[in-house]
Amino acid sequence: MAITVIAKLKVKAGSEADFEAAAREMIAKVAGEAGTMSYILHKDVRNPANFVYYEVYQDQAALDAHGKTDHMKAFGGKIGALLDGRPEITVLSEIAHK
Repeated sequence: MAITVIAKLKVKAGSEADFEAAAREMIAKVAGEAGTMSYILHKDVRNPANFVYYEVYQDQAALDAHGKTDHMKAFGGKIGALLDGRPEITVLSEIAHK
């Protein structure tokens, strides 16, 4: 069954555009990953410093492979100084869907 990740990130005030640029580059690279079904970034309409990734992977192996990619490591390096605290990551295992 699929694995879903909800990743909530708060960006330092004034760093929103830099974060978005790095995120767009990352999303373009993730598009080529086998087993990544969705990788969508959202921005909070009430607080534009808050971002949420919604990610769906074919299985745990696909999620594990994503975390080990060079582009994931590079993305972490690019955004580390832009974040206001640690990301909040929730990993969910799918039970059912239509």
